[in-house]
Amino acid sequence: MLIPHVSFYISNKEDKGQVIESIQKGNFDINFSNLKGALFSEITLNKFIQEEIRHEQFDVETIHKNSLKQASEGERKKALLKHIIALNPEYIIVDNVFDSLDVESQSAIVQTLLQLSKTITIVQILTRKRDLLPFIENIFQLKNKIFKKIESIETASTNKILIQDLPNPEKLVTKVFKSLVKFNEVTIKYGERVIVKDICWEIKSGEFWQLIGPNGSGKSTLITLITGDNPKAYGQDIVLFGMQKGSGERVWDIKNNIGHFSAEILRGFRRLDSIEKMILSGFYDSIGLYRFPTERQKFIAHDWLKLLGLFEVKHKDFLSLSVGQQRLVLIARAMVKHPPLLILDEPTNGLDDADAQIFSELVNKIASESKTAILYVSHRKEESLLNPDYVFELTASKFGSTGKVL
Repeated sequence: MLIPHVSFYISNKEDKGQVIESIQKGNFDINFSNLKGALFSEITLNKFIQEEIRHEQFDVETIHKNSLKQASEGERKKALLKHIIALNPEYIIVDNVFDSLDVESQSAIVQTLLQLSKTITIVQILTRKRDLLPFIENIFQLKNKIFKKIESIETASTNKILIQDLPNPEKLVTKVFKSLVKFNEVTIKYGERVIVKDICWEIKSGEFWQLIGPNGSGKSTLITLITGDNPKAYGQDIVLFGMQKGSGERVWDIKNNIGHFSAEILRGFRRLDSIEKMILSGFYDSIGLYRFPTERQKFIAHDWLKLLGLFEVKHKDFLSLSVGQQRLVLIARAMVKHPPLLILDEPTNGLDDADAQIFSELVNKIASESKTAILYVSHRKEESLLNPDYVFELTASKFGSTGKVL
């Protein structure tokens, strides 16, 4: 007889690994201990990626035959689910299943899990209320350190907490760019495969943009063109911060104008740097602090810590923070110099409902209180939390993705 499907709604304050272990051991009055299970999670992906790095062992094959390390987040998740299904498990624990997936892929994975649910028990761990799988009726929520069955998920409302003004930059901005990023009929291809075709797009100072498009449509390609990390930019009509690409600019002439957040920054990060040092490292564009900061830089870092409510714990290890707090610190790290452009690449992946609200409050504060333009890259909209001024959408095609302003 099939064990009923069940979901566990948790916050990022909980030890997810411990919750997963308790499920596997058969706690919560559900006995999985004698069944063959599989875990669909970022935890599993990280283990496979570490195996690739250490032993060049490639157990999971992606649709484009990439290694997991080189694949996009969406490509990784699709490959992992296919790998898990091939193992014929009796139950699958799915953890934050929709992160990094576009709308079409989200719909497809729901249909896949719905079909699997007829013969395999699905156990969902979720941190966002909106992600509850439609066929799951048994819901448990942590209350007073005990999981209790509930009829519907209750989310705590978070009052505005970032009441202080945004900290000032280290130096007054004297150079004003008429245009930060300008693409004129940009086409990028690898061999015969065209990634993006005839892209025309301009980002001006202080604007708040969202970049959307399905998995594999070229969002990451456009980001690497902007950050100066893609050699394919040479020969294209691209202007970055007043500099024509290929006119003799150095990569750091570009990067000095950009604050960049991506979850990939910390993949495999194991250094025991303090929260304070992590923010200070933003002045030097490094992950970890390797130079002695100035007193002015320390003063600014402390202002950011006070804004985030982390000043009293500034000497604690960065990795001891919750996922949500780490994201706030990384945004502060990216913003200490008040760069002309702040790139947020899938910033709400892995956040719980409370963290997403606080994170969005910080981004909205940057948008309203600074001259920094924001480029927010995400498959999913945070309609009630983040409201970009403009949206640039990529539409995938076998002839290369095209783009338009919505």
